[in-house]
Amino acid sequence: MNQGRSRCAWAERSELEQQYHDTEWGVPEHNDQRLFEFLLLEGAQAGLSWVTVLRKREAYRAAFDGFNPLRIAGYGVEKMADLMQNPGLIRNRLKLTSAVNNAQAFLNVQEQFGSFDQYLWRFVEGQPISNVWPELADLPPRTPISDRLSKDLKYRGFTFVGPVICYSYMQAVGMVNDHIAGCFRIVE
Repeated sequence: MNQGRSRCAWAERSELEQQYHDTEWGVPEHNDQRLFEFLLLEGAQAGLSWVTVLRKREAYRAAFDGFNPLRIAGYGVEKMADLMQNPGLIRNRLKLTSAVNNAQAFLNVQEQFGSFDQYLWRFVEGQPISNVWPELADLPPRTPISDRLSKDLKYRGFTFVGPVICYSYMQAVGMVNDHIAGCFRIVE
């Protein structure tokens, strides 16, 4: 499956994880709608494996209007009932409600900072943090930066944004580039 490339071991479990690792994970993202997409997906992932969310990503795109925060912020009772019946989603009421809540908080941050990108990337001074870990077990589940981000997001009204979720989010949007020694995606 590795097509002659050495990559992080977790990405070898499935073709979907391999593609995600090779093209998205650790790549700096600055588009607000994509930043919101990953925020929503990371919240949905809480307590589950990331591959579960990757498998459902297209269903989330369709159900959540292409991850448009303005539309999601306006979801009412009827739309929430539809989401709870959608077999393509993780049908956890708290997580689905969180998506709507987080869309509203996201819009407030955009208004206050000009963009979510401006808000978010200040936590790493606008530059990705590149790490090279000897083994997968060496990756931390959280860091002082993810702790600060979590606390600030919660202060701004976000939910499902604990420090571990925030660190995964930071990896997903390229604020942190956490590859294992020998991976072809290591950024020097």
